[in-house]
Amino acid sequence: MRILVYDVAAESGGAMTVLQSFYEEFIKDRKNQYVFVLSVARLAKKPHMKVCNFPWIKKSPLHRMYFDYFIAHRLVKKYKIDKVLSLQNIALPFAGVPQIVYEHNALPFAEYRFLPWEAFRPWMTQQILGRMMKRSIRRAEKVMVQTNWMKEEIVRTCRIPQDKVEVKFPPVEMLKTAPYHLDKDKPVFFYPANASAYKNHRTLLKACELLQKKGYKNYQVILTVTGEENKGIQALKKDAKEKDLPISFQGAMPRCELFDLYAASVLVFPSYIETIGLPLLEAKSAGAWIVAADCLYARDMVGDYKRASFFPALDAKKLSHQMQRFCRNEK
Repeated sequence: MRILVYDVAAESGGAMTVLQSFYEEFIKDRKNQYVFVLSVARLAKKPHMKVCNFPWIKKSPLHRMYFDYFIAHRLVKKYKIDKVLSLQNIALPFAGVPQIVYEHNALPFAEYRFLPWEAFRPWMTQQILGRMMKRSIRRAEKVMVQTNWMKEEIVRTCRIPQDKVEVKFPPVEMLKTAPYHLDKDKPVFFYPANASAYKNHRTLLKACELLQKKGYKNYQVILTVTGEENKGIQALKKDAKEKDLPISFQGAMPRCELFDLYAASVLVFPSYIETIGLPLLEAKSAGAWIVAADCLYARDMVGDYKRASFFPALDAKKLSHQMQRFCRNEK
C-alpha cells in the first residue's frame, strides 16, 4: 500500500514532534511505501520512504491554500496513493482516496467559547476552522487524537462511532530531577506557558493581588513569558510592576531548567484550553504539587494524581485560596 503523509504545516515545536514520531514508526514498516509531503521540515529519505519538500508554501496563507486545493491532490495521482494520513487537523481536499486525520487542535472542542472581540484568532479557529474540521472528521475513514477527552468530545460533537476515533498519545520524554523539595518559607509558583490569551495569565495575576491584600508576600511566581509578547502580556507586566507583585517574567528556558523548577515549585496551570497540557505530566513526573484549572484536559491528565487540586479556570479567588495553603504550608 502507498500512503501519503501530508504535513505542510509542521515546522517546529509540537507539530515537528508529532511528525518525527510518525516518521520513526513508519521506518520500521517495510510492508508499505510512504510519501511525505512537507514544506520546510527535513526528513531523511529511505528505500521505502520518499520525502517531498515544497518550502514556497510558507510564503503566505494564500500559497498554502493554493497548494492544498490545486497541487496536493495531483501528488496523490502522481504517486498512485492508496491512502492519505493528514497530520494537520483537516483532510486533504479532492484526494479521492480514504483518509486518516490526526486531530491535535483542541480549540474547536474546548469548553470555553471565545467572542470575536475577546480574541479574534481563537474565535475564528472555533467558529470557522472548527466547522471545517468537524466536516472533515465526518468524512474521514478514521480519526486519531492525543487524549481521551478529545476522543469523547469529537464523538459527542461530530456524532460519529467510538471505534472511528483512536487515541494515540505522542511520545514524551521526561527528564530526571533531584528529589522534590518546596521551600516552606517562600514557596515558588511556576507557570510555563506562552502568551496566548487562553493561557489565562490574568487570573493568576488577580490571585496574586488577592494574596497581597491579605498580607501574603512570602512567595514568588515565575512565568516563561518575557512580558513583551503582545499587548495583553505587556499590560500584565505593567500591572505586576505597579502593584509590586512578586511575579518574575523570565521568558523561555531550556527544558532541563524547566524540570529543575518543577522539582522545587508548585505548578500553577490556569490555562483553559489545551490538548494535553504537557507541563502537568512533566510536573507530575517530578513529584510536584499541581494547582490546575478544572477543565477536561487537566482531569484527563492528572485527575487521579494525589498532589493535584483544581479550581474554576476564571475564579481568581479560588486560585488565591489554593496558593494561600502553600504560603501557610498547609498542603
